[in-house]
Amino acid sequence: MNNATVGPMATATEQAQGWLNEAERVTVLTGAGISTSSGIPDFRGPQGVWTKDPSAQQLFTLQNYMADAEVRERAWGDRRDNAGWTAQPTAGHRALVDLERSGRLRALVTQNIDGLHQAAGNAPESVLEVHGSQWTVVCTSCDDRTPTPEVLKRVDAGEADPACLSCGGILKTATIMFGQALDEQVMDAAIDAARDCDVFLAVGTSLQVYPVAGLVDLAQGAGAQLVVVNAEPTPYDRDAHAVFRDRIDEVLPSLVSAAG
Repeated sequence: MNNATVGPMATATEQAQGWLNEAERVTVLTGAGISTSSGIPDFRGPQGVWTKDPSAQQLFTLQNYMADAEVRERAWGDRRDNAGWTAQPTAGHRALVDLERSGRLRALVTQNIDGLHQAAGNAPESVLEVHGSQWTVVCTSCDDRTPTPEVLKRVDAGEADPACLSCGGILKTATIMFGQALDEQVMDAAIDAARDCDVFLAVGTSLQVYPVAGLVDLAQGAGAQLVVVNAEPTPYDRDAHAVFRDRIDEVLPSLVSAAG
């Protein structure tokens, strides 16, 4: 594996543009960094939610959430005030729509729950939401599902910890919390996409959360070119063929437009 290319911007860009131009199948993995320009804070960055308030992680831990009504009440308050409800796709999101329209996108694997890839125009069947979606609420007892805005109306009306209207069970968004298993079908599809690509493009992700970060290993093992676009260093930078620290909203449009 070649060492990462973090040198003159033009050189690294030209190389990555060439790989994308020659690729027949590009698998993309996105993380919170692609949505920060939309006004949605990331988790582990310098201004991340957990960096500023480490206690916020308990809101994302299933055991704590299920056992403590106060945690759930705080979680519902945070959901209600989430910037994701009004966020709009960025130039980075739109560049991945262009990549799909070029016929090169094998799959778009995302750790994000905000739905901005679909809002930008990526086909829902192309987007693999490995950490679920904030736009649906699920009952942890009967699996009844409800659009999240409907439940948030109940929170606004004074229900700090709304219960399932069907069975009285505990509600949560259809997102994957710490201590909760990933959806096997979604993860299997992501694994297949990582093993079946010419270029693996990791965008706005710290590549620290497994098993999703392990998709990089699978792609590399299959001989794919690895391109990392992230503001902060990742554990895979040394093995990447190209690494970009520049703004995602600038890098992705440049890479994709040159690749046709």
